[in-house]
Amino acid sequence: MVCAFFIIFVSAKSFSFQLIIFSFKFMYIDTHSHIYEEEFREDREAVVQRAREAGVNYIVLPDIDSESRNRMLDLAARHPEMLFPLAGLHPTSVYENYKTELAQVEKALGNHTFYGIGECGIDLYWDKSYYREQIKAFEHQLGIAKETGLPVIIHSRDSLEVIFEVLKKHPYTRGILHCFPGNAAEARQAIDMGYLLGIGGVVTFKKSQMADTLREIGPANIVLETDSPYLTPVPNRGKRNESAYVKDTLVKVAGIYGNSPEKVAQVTSDNALKVFGMLK
Repeated sequence: MVCAFFIIFVSAKSFSFQLIIFSFKFMYIDTHSHIYEEEFREDREAVVQRAREAGVNYIVLPDIDSESRNRMLDLAARHPEMLFPLAGLHPTSVYENYKTELAQVEKALGNHTFYGIGECGIDLYWDKSYYREQIKAFEHQLGIAKETGLPVIIHSRDSLEVIFEVLKKHPYTRGILHCFPGNAAEARQAIDMGYLLGIGGVVTFKKSQMADTLREIGPANIVLETDSPYLTPVPNRGKRNESAYVKDTLVKVAGIYGNSPEKVAQVTSDNALKVFGMLK
């Protein structure tokens, strides 16, 4: 990505000005994107290209379930230098057949290269009918993460307290709490458990209190994400989200910290590279 800084020098005698442009390049990473989903069926390759042109070096593709896994793997195979798939069962895809789905996750792990486990966790926003099954599926995937040594990507919508309870029973200290929903105290608890916090478009929303949380924890504990096609950041809110828009979250987060986008991109990218160590 090329960013430009403009410095204007004004002459007191002539009131003329000179515009000097300094440019530099830096990398950043979208650590959570579902651009393999049906919402991108018509322009999937263009979406990847726009991300590339925006300066996104890597895009991590969390898994959802067996229905979409092949689409994810096919897309990643076309861009192996940029797209990195994960294996997992999303909590909103947990039903009576969750054991069959988990068996397919394990089968996929034996047949393909994956860079993490997830997206897994617990979602109590949409439907609580399979609450117990969600917990069991989450615990099982934490076990897979321990066995493989891969990072785990955790979904915690309306369920952060339960997530913490499960992690205390089944401790694992390598991963990301995706789209982190908590306050500063909860953020510190997650960090103490060994997790990075995924920060996406929500931080740009007018009523979001995430800025206060971020000021308490610092950029060393976060990674950037889009959760495409959802949670589009301002100024594109209302449109379908895509990985190129992670730059808007980057700019917002940099402003919150009073740092340059370059500095925040470097720190958050280093964080992502550490948790997904195989991306180096």
